[in-house]
Amino acid sequence: MKPILLLDESLQVEVFFESDDCGYEDNICLKVTESCPEEEKVFLHDESHLYLTPAQAQELVNALDQAIKLSSFTKK
Repeated sequence: MKPILLLDESLQVEVFFESDDCGYEDNICLKVTESCPEEEKVFLHDESHLYLTPAQAQELVNALDQAIKLSSFTKK
């Protein structure tokens, strides 16, 4: 999947199933990569991996979906 570019395209987010971790419950990876000067960084490291369970990933999807619906609703 193509990375999602955020901020001024200095923050990349990728979400994928980590097949090497299929034996673990938290095998969905949220990878965040930053390419900006140190003083502008949001995260401590250039690259961070957050591993989610399917339930946590679904909660994130639901929260984003709700925010999208509310944002779209307020523009009408």
